Amino acid sequence: MSFTFRAAEERDIPRVCSFAQTEQDLFFFFPAAHWPLTHEQLRESIAKRSDSTVIERDGQVVGFANFYLWEAQGTCTIGNVIVDPEARGTGVGAALILHMIEIARSRHQAAEVTLSCFNSNVAGLLLYPKLGFVPFAIEARKNKLDERVALIHLRYAPA
Repeated sequence: MSFTFRAAEERDIPRVCSFAQTEQDLFFFFPAAHWPLTHEQLRESIAKRSDSTVIERDGQVVGFANFYLWEAQGTCTIGNVIVDPEARGTGVGAALILHMIEIARSRHQAAEVTLSCFNSNVAGLLLYPKLGFVPFAIEARKNKLDERVALIHLRYAPA
């Protein structure tokens, strides 16, 4: 399958917002956001982050990610990862994460790439280790229902 990557643009915001079809999707993608996700919430997040990137398949945006932490020759932390519900399970997420690792290394000379995943995000927890991420910390958090959840922090450590 052939994918292309490019910087996210204003015209992509409505499509990316449409990927969060449930409150749980939104919580995994953008925990600080309020349901339903508005274009303005995503726009504000993009403005505070680095390297907001979309992945396209056949000219259609099917995924989005960025960095919420980026340090030259330090750590880049991938965030706001979401894939079009119609494209989940097709390799889009893996391709997007691997591309973000490449951006971290080539543009920021990152020594370390990390990301975080909530314990109930089974798709993420199954995907990230396949790509070379290993857990290194667990943080107690609260979800939107004020229930305890675990945020699992993972570090890219390819074999």
